[in-house]
Amino acid sequence: MIVAPKIRGFICTTSHPEGCAKHIAEQIAVVKSRGPIANGPKKVLVIGSSTGYGLSSRIAAAFGSNAATVGVFFERPGEADRTATTGWYNTAAFENEAKAAGLYARSFNGDAYSDAVKTEVIEAIKADLGQVDCVIYSLASPRRTHPKTGEVFKSVLKPIGEVYVNKNLNTTTGVVNEVSIEPAQGDDIEQTVAVMGGEDWELWIDALQSAGVLADGVQTVSYSYIGPEVTWPIYKNGTIGRAKEDLERVQKALDVKLAPIQGKAWVSVNKALVTQASSAIPVVPLYISLLYKVMKAEGTHEDCIEQMDRLFRERLYSGNPQPDEAGRIRVDDWEMKPHVQDLVGQRWAEVNTENFAELGDFEGYQSSFLRLFGFGLAGVDYSAETNPDVKIPSIG
Repeated sequence: MIVAPKIRGFICTTSHPEGCAKHIAEQIAVVKSRGPIANGPKKVLVIGSSTGYGLSSRIAAAFGSNAATVGVFFERPGEADRTATTGWYNTAAFENEAKAAGLYARSFNGDAYSDAVKTEVIEAIKADLGQVDCVIYSLASPRRTHPKTGEVFKSVLKPIGEVYVNKNLNTTTGVVNEVSIEPAQGDDIEQTVAVMGGEDWELWIDALQSAGVLADGVQTVSYSYIGPEVTWPIYKNGTIGRAKEDLERVQKALDVKLAPIQGKAWVSVNKALVTQASSAIPVVPLYISLLYKVMKAEGTHEDCIEQMDRLFRERLYSGNPQPDEAGRIRVDDWEMKPHVQDLVGQRWAEVNTENFAELGDFEGYQSSFLRLFGFGLAGVDYSAETNPDVKIPSIG
């Protein structure tokens, strides 16, 4: 079949297998161009490994540190007349590249929140690797089934306390409009914390530690975002912000639990980027478009792979993690430089549909969005027939 992008709102319902493979190859090239990561991890588990920061973490560990990697995700394979989800093609391409480089890579497709998947992954680690020395937790899901009670929780992106009104970007048309978001009600906050907070991260580490598969000195990282004040009502001070606060609570609890094996838990605050998750958050796409314009002009723009490579290379394994006053690693440091935020803030106040092309990088936003799904990459013939039924070597 010939695969073209089919966009519905903030998601693309198709993915291109060759395009995704090219995107993986480009990320690998970035890591290789920077040389080996000194003292990097050698056996890495990535929970949420198929897209975004989790995928880039797996690539950085494997091709920067020659690490054996285990990936966990929930994706849909392709069929003769329907493409797979992006993460499926990403993982297939990653495993093929890893195999060609002589690197161990094994993947598990299933509900990472479930006890069954945790057990399956632990048994594989015991059998193949013995232990892991790094655990990345990067799950992003709109819902979660609790493994003990069976209760289904659903997350929401809402402000707390009052209606939030601000500028917004229609990512289909490029129109700058206004969005009004009703505040959280009932148990919205508790539901969101249950999905996007730290409980499952802690359950994973508890299970891994109980099974004896965490190496001495293990480091575990979960990802967060803070952003500028303009996004705080919908992010930092909203329902998702409460979930991120819970993540920091769990980080401190894990530090205590991992102390006997000299382990360390981190929350890494990352830069605003176009991901499948961020595209769904109102206000954020407009902010990202303005931010890209500013950071690209000054040569400090990074995508997921540059962010994760810097996290591993310059923070986690440099001996100098540079935590902030709350103990978080900040690789959003370039984004949050005062002069960058001042300029973005000035443009936020000025931006409208008429001047958006001048003030923002809509083309860059759209390009980044399409690349997530394997579209718009140089050297890929999108007019050619492709087979959507691609196998992941370790899954089949």
